[in-house]
Amino acid sequence: MITRSVTIEDIDDLYLMWNDHINASALYRQALREEMDVRGVDPDELRELLERALEQGYTLDDVVENTNRMADLQSLVEDQQTHRTPGDAPDY
Repeated sequence: MITRSVTIEDIDDLYLMWNDHINASALYRQALREEMDVRGVDPDELRELLERALEQGYTLDDVVENTNRMADLQSLVEDQQTHRTPGDAPDY
């Protein structure tokens, strides 16, 4: 898992300090899921495609470099699967 920095306002920081039981990471993930929903992205499908890409030998950096939307990731995974025989190294 990669840790990212997120800029928050002073009022956000104060509220989180008052309520230290709140999991800010979970709030961030929830907001991202809501954003995915607005854009019609199924998080389970995205997770599955990413896992398939990683199983095919791509790194997360490779995926970021070669895709910028779900359709690209799906094509990357499907193209690699159709051009690959068991034991072949990924070519990128």
